[in-house]
Amino acid sequence: MTMRLSELLKRSVVDKLIFHSVELSLYQVSAVVDGAEAYITDDRGQYLRSRSLSELRKLFRDCRAWRTVLRHTSAYDEMIGGPETYGNNMLEVRLGDKNFDEDPFGP
Repeated sequence: MTMRLSELLKRSVVDKLIFHSVELSLYQVSAVVDGAEAYITDDRGQYLRSRSLSELRKLFRDCRAWRTVLRHTSAYDEMIGGPETYGNNMLEVRLGDKNFDEDPFGP
């Protein structure tokens, strides 16, 4: 399922905004809206992707979310021929709600 960024920004608040670490320095975005997760696209229907997490987050500065996270799913066990793991190998880290136009180390 997908949702355009322009549609997402019209909502007053979303349940969760997820920045996916897809591979080395490549990020994609999804959002949980009304209990369903949808990947975010531009107005042409192309998935929003960036090599810069900061630049991608700037697109969402006007989006209000109850929770904003960075998600990474590791394929490490599979890559080294380890045993099949039960459950998922996903890590989510909560991201702060900093205004990127300001110096994060300022007063």
